[in-house]
Amino acid sequence: MAPLEIGLIYETFETYPARADDPPDAAVEYEPESTIVALEEAIARLGHRPRRLGSPHALLARLATGGGDALAAGGRESLAKVLGVDAAFNLAEGHGGRNREAWAPVLLEMAGVPTLGSDALSLSLSLDKAWANRWVAAGGLRVAAQGEMSTGREALEGPLPADFPLFVKPRWEGTAKGIRATSRVASREALAREVERIRRDYRQPALVEEFVSGPEYTVTVVGNAPPRAWPVVQRALDRETRIGLHALEGPGRPSPSAALAPLVEGVLEPELESRLGNLAVRAFQLFGCHDFARVDFRLDAADEPVFLEINPLPTFATDGTFAILAELEGCSLAEMLGRCIRAGLERLGLA
Repeated sequence: MAPLEIGLIYETFETYPARADDPPDAAVEYEPESTIVALEEAIARLGHRPRRLGSPHALLARLATGGGDALAAGGRESLAKVLGVDAAFNLAEGHGGRNREAWAPVLLEMAGVPTLGSDALSLSLSLDKAWANRWVAAGGLRVAAQGEMSTGREALEGPLPADFPLFVKPRWEGTAKGIRATSRVASREALAREVERIRRDYRQPALVEEFVSGPEYTVTVVGNAPPRAWPVVQRALDRETRIGLHALEGPGRPSPSAALAPLVEGVLEPELESRLGNLAVRAFQLFGCHDFARVDFRLDAADEPVFLEINPLPTFATDGTFAILAELEGCSLAEMLGRCIRAGLERLGLA
């Protein structure tokens, strides 16, 4: 087969359209330039040619200016030729609303360009954490007791989903966006402050849920027929708050009030790893994901896995989970990312 032209739709930290009232972690889901370079290397290693298409807005501009007549006539083949690619790899997060991760997949679908990764519906459903939890609960996975709150008054006077401590986070964000050391609350007053912070800074309701305090694990799933769970990675917790360290430190995170003390407890026995892998694959299938995703769990007081979230648009950063898995597998990050790309090409009949 001749080499394919594979377009990359992406955003970097530098391209985020910041607003004056944005929180410090507004762009935390975007990627560093090194991620784009790693994906280009992975595509080239498979014998194909990467082409940078830029952000969803850049993609929209290309389609509008280069294919106006084709767009008006619904000419999918002509639109695809405007982009000059045989397929596209989407890792663009968008910004603002709960459909932002679906911007690029919808445009690519309209243009008739085969796309690697999950489609718009899977991305939007998984980003809205309230809907995602209801969806996986209906599919038989355990979730934390939770409810939605939009105002401090609700937090002070309304019913609570569980006993304190509770955990407060934005309803539709990823990459631990909006999570602080203060996100774990032990009183109505603290709950009200956090709900108001989420409403003010992130312009959305807060998801308030039972705080599950056990060890935290992340499972990467790759492939389609069938999907396969890769080795489970345990995440370190902050000893004082028991919130994941990844949520409290790093670029765009406000410095916590006290020094973080890492805690990694529990033993990842083969039986637990197998169970987490099976649950991750089940979640992957429930959301109709394609090619790759990451699924997060914590253990409750009875050592039972509780679903936290699924991310069909995970980071591919050179210091992220895929880099850790590459080290565990004894291969380069480019080779590891190549497996994700190959899974998509095989599904699309392009491998």
